[in-house]
Amino acid sequence: MEDSPTKRRRTPNSPYAPPSPLESTLLHRALVNSLKDTHRDANALDRIPFGPTFYPSKEEMEGDPLIFLEKVRDKAEMYGICKIVPPEGWNPPFALNINCPKRFQTKDQSIHRLQEGISFGDGKAYTVKEYQEMATEWSKDWRRRRYDAAKPDSQSSPATTTTSNPSHDSSASTRTSSDVSNDTLQSPPTRTMTPSALERDYWEIVEGQSQEIDVDYGNDVDTTELGSGFPISDWGRCVNSPNFLSTPNTATNGEGGEEPEPKFGTEQYYKETYWNLNNIPNSKNSVLRHVKVGINGINVPWLYFGCLFSTFCWHNEDNYMYSINYHHRGAPKQWYGVPGTKSDADGVERVFKNYLSVKLRDVPDLMHHITTFFSPRILYQEGVKVCKLLQNEGEFIVTFPRSFHGGYSLGPNCGEAVNFALHDWIPHAVDANERYRTFARPSVFSHDRLIYTIAHHTNELRTKEICDAVSMELRRLMGEELLLRTKLIRSGVRDVSQDVDLPPNRLDQLDEESADYDDKRLCHSCKHICFFSAVACECSESKVSCLRHSHYMCRCVVKRRYLLIWTTEQEMKDTISRVEKRAEEVGYANSAVSAGSSQVPKAPLEDAPGTEKDRAHHCTYEVPVDPICSLEPEVPTLISSDVSCSSSGSKDVPSLKDESAQPQQDLGKTSGTYPSTLSTKQDTTDVSGSNKSANVNNSCDSEGVEPLEGYPSTSDDGELTKDANREMQKAQIDVIFKPSDMTSTGVKQEDGNDSLDASSDDFSA
Repeated sequence: MEDSPTKRRRTPNSPYAPPSPLESTLLHRALVNSLKDTHRDANALDRIPFGPTFYPSKEEMEGDPLIFLEKVRDKAEMYGICKIVPPEGWNPPFALNINCPKRFQTKDQSIHRLQEGISFGDGKAYTVKEYQEMATEWSKDWRRRRYDAAKPDSQSSPATTTTSNPSHDSSASTRTSSDVSNDTLQSPPTRTMTPSALERDYWEIVEGQSQEIDVDYGNDVDTTELGSGFPISDWGRCVNSPNFLSTPNTATNGEGGEEPEPKFGTEQYYKETYWNLNNIPNSKNSVLRHVKVGINGINVPWLYFGCLFSTFCWHNEDNYMYSINYHHRGAPKQWYGVPGTKSDADGVERVFKNYLSVKLRDVPDLMHHITTFFSPRILYQEGVKVCKLLQNEGEFIVTFPRSFHGGYSLGPNCGEAVNFALHDWIPHAVDANERYRTFARPSVFSHDRLIYTIAHHTNELRTKEICDAVSMELRRLMGEELLLRTKLIRSGVRDVSQDVDLPPNRLDQLDEESADYDDKRLCHSCKHICFFSAVACECSESKVSCLRHSHYMCRCVVKRRYLLIWTTEQEMKDTISRVEKRAEEVGYANSAVSAGSSQVPKAPLEDAPGTEKDRAHHCTYEVPVDPICSLEPEVPTLISSDVSCSSSGSKDVPSLKDESAQPQQDLGKTSGTYPSTLSTKQDTTDVSGSNKSANVNNSCDSEGVEPLEGYPSTSDDGELTKDANREMQKAQIDVIFKPSDMTSTGVKQEDGNDSLDASSDDFSA
């Protein structure tokens, strides 16, 4: 019988495999998210409630800002962020040397890709003036194309075309796509560029990706390098002060008593007040006052230079601390905030996981990268409480522990921010410390050391509530330590603490030497600083482990490992006893402030009381496009013989390099009339005025310069005419720059150091 012919069959390229449960889950999430994005509510942003705004009195401004925040915390913490508007008369000198030739690095942000969680590349490096020139041109270009479309296009645009694979153009730092017509984004009904209109523009770019826009954002600029916008304390109240640690935080009179705090609005006040962001971390009511080593962004402020749509993405602060941000100059910033409760913080993380689940598998700590920004509309529809605030010139924004916050700039501006911590922060610090250990993320300082240091300053624990919070955390730390020590010793780990002479932990403060020592005892697994004890092995001279993860350290047998103990059980018990004794002495405070978090209502947030004008301002205020400083080339100016160099003069002529003394017509427009903390300011700064007090030497000392022969007459208001200035510039420069006239307030100091660096050292951690 013949065999039947074999049939030819097509072999499939790959066998069919049903989707895995994970793939099915991801596909389902993608479909659900696409439906939500397809049905975007155009009015959802208008329903986001406004957060609270507080108006401290002059007397409260003369006191400690942390005491003021304790008073308003119950009302503000439920929103996660709040705004503080100083009273009339608040006019701190802008101490930043805007003529500084140093450049700062920026980040290149792709605004249309902020929802993807991609990292930011490096942008261009700028001087202050260069950045302002770029930011101003970009804002003017956007206003011309989007809000002044009817006007003829008479000026060139700084924007360039992006391609499918754009590279950073060093000559053009703001780039838009020419593939999309300028009419793609439908203009709002009003032709005024208001914060509300720009908010719609921004989220159309982020969510709708209607244009490809890249901007350069000057974030986290080191104030030890470029200088702070606030003056430096003479009383040693800030880390950047030359006499920090050598001078007490209060001045003393000749009889040995303490001088009272300076009066509001005086020259000394702006140097020494704790509303000065250089000083607030070292307030006597701040937990961070025990940290005596400069840590950039923590107790040393960072500067922020923003332009239109430059973004600070969703994040909460390091170690879940408080933060305070001050808006020095320029266009407003739009802020969004989420309460710092566990449920709301988990809600933000849930949104991240729903929209970026694949990204989070590759980058588990994506939320710490501060590169992702979702619309508050999405948070709102996912049941997460969210609010917004508009920050104008001269206003503070405070964020509360664990509160997620983010936002963007509406034009050229300059801000400054720093962290601080009240004692109610301690429970949040515990959560942050545990989270860092989960992601093996090093903390900026040792949580255990800070708590133990606080406990050794019992005289600074003001209330029983604070003492109870410190005592509770000490008992938790001691309980874990003793339990794990017992388990390790029973497993065969040797206790050599009696045989090894370990350097003792310093308990009066956290200084640079202590921080360096802590860096040498990071757990190799979770990066926790082993403050109380650590496990080491004979196989390594440098590797240590915390008591939780000693079994991950190496493959050696247990008997080769040994236990190092810096703090004994008796020392821990004695410390707790001192704190509890202090609690009995102080009793409960006569205030509603407690050491724990206030209760945040579960109901959806509504507009905070008194925010009607904030909402109206958001829809009607015309956003300025002016730079924070004059962009004219620096030209020496003659000093008239009949005009006083005193700041009390009615018509001061700007001295050489005194940028803040230039007429501020544009800046007055920026401040507007709402809330009008800066609207009545008159910049009459000169060499003996606020810039001299700011410890940033922007002007030359003209004292003793005689009028030149044939010095031209001045106008009726005491100012030289333009022609007279031009005629006498060269001769006047020769007189001003005589070496004999250079003093400690001039271009060069007596020690020969450049004036910009004279009051700042490198304190970066």
